[in-house]
Amino acid sequence: MNPFLEKSSKIQDHFTDWKNIYAKPYNKNEVDPYTKTRIILMNGAEFEANWFSHQFSRNCNNNELRRELALARRLDKQQQMLISSLRPANESILETTISYEQLAVDLTARLAKREPNEHVKKALDFALLEDFDHLYRYSDLLFMEEGTKAENLVGHYTEIMPGRPTISEHRCPADNIRNFVDFKTADLITKLDISIITAAEQQTMNYYMNIAGFYTSDIGRNLYQEIGLIEEQHVSHYGSLLDPNCTWLENLLMHKYTEAYLYYSCYNSEVDPYIKGLWEQCFVQEVAQLHKACDLLKKYENKEWQEVIPNGEFPELLTLGENISYVRDILDNTVNNTTIKDDYVDVSKLGPDSSFHEFQNKVNKNVEDVPSHKVIVDFISKNNEDYRFETKENPIVALRDRKSDNTSIGRTSLS
Repeated sequence: MNPFLEKSSKIQDHFTDWKNIYAKPYNKNEVDPYTKTRIILMNGAEFEANWFSHQFSRNCNNNELRRELALARRLDKQQQMLISSLRPANESILETTISYEQLAVDLTARLAKREPNEHVKKALDFALLEDFDHLYRYSDLLFMEEGTKAENLVGHYTEIMPGRPTISEHRCPADNIRNFVDFKTADLITKLDISIITAAEQQTMNYYMNIAGFYTSDIGRNLYQEIGLIEEQHVSHYGSLLDPNCTWLENLLMHKYTEAYLYYSCYNSEVDPYIKGLWEQCFVQEVAQLHKACDLLKKYENKEWQEVIPNGEFPELLTLGENISYVRDILDNTVNNTTIKDDYVDVSKLGPDSSFHEFQNKVNKNVEDVPSHKVIVDFISKNNEDYRFETKENPIVALRDRKSDNTSIGRTSLS
């Protein structure tokens, strides 16, 4: 599939009335877990497209071009509203959160497994263990407050157990910036992977940031605050991989290509017939936007799309599924890692005056006050052990104890 060669249409042809942008919500008791994660993924892709377009417009002095951006932006937002309405009203904030973290785990793992650029793969593997731990913390909160086992929500495709403890994930903000990738020489799959994961993590950050104040319990509100700040780190981490030398119009083309690729991937792997039809509809709309981006690139920069994306043929399509053995392997080999500038280092090799320890001593001054730790402590105090879904015991011996929450791994040593 090469979307540049597909028959296109005018963006204005896709504006519609209210009836057609309000979808039929899925049944939360019957829906496939990866249908939910695809919905979250595409919501995030559209959010990124919308706000990139706003920033482009705010940094552009050509009103004719700004009007073209506004037309496309309305369609982006129309698509996002349609996708958002697929979530049913009877799905709780925490139930939705479990799907966000399942997406974070399984999307990151899938991208890492196929990523040819070692620098980008390391970035994916590093943050993977952090989202994996978030799934565990939220799952215990869900069982404690709603009596729902998250293993049923993730369809037993994703394990629920400690990863790199969330308490250990707080780093000096300056240490979350990676070296950027040269998009002129990078493989297309690498450019897609960076674009996709940045949008997905940004969507998670925004969800937690906005929902924290609406949650009903203090412990839950605190947990959303803490993990929301880790997601901010992840957005900085992944976003810094993007090539800052690309022009606004080159970036616009890449955004539209990425969205078209994702919608086509979702269409090809979707198991719900109704939602599959929506993915097809959105793909057609995205092709229209992609072709408009080509026209704008040619008009304002005198460039052909091939100068940005030499081969427009979609690479391997993205599919979401279980990654249990892969996550276990990364956990076993890198759980004690943190970052210092652009390097991944074992925390046991850091001195007390390192930027990591200085930041930890400020943020986590009193371990007992850390929300992600308190959630597990509270759960254990009420149930004698934590809640997990494991196919076998944790590969890290120190994380096997179900009666105590480990706060040293990733902060001091493996003990």
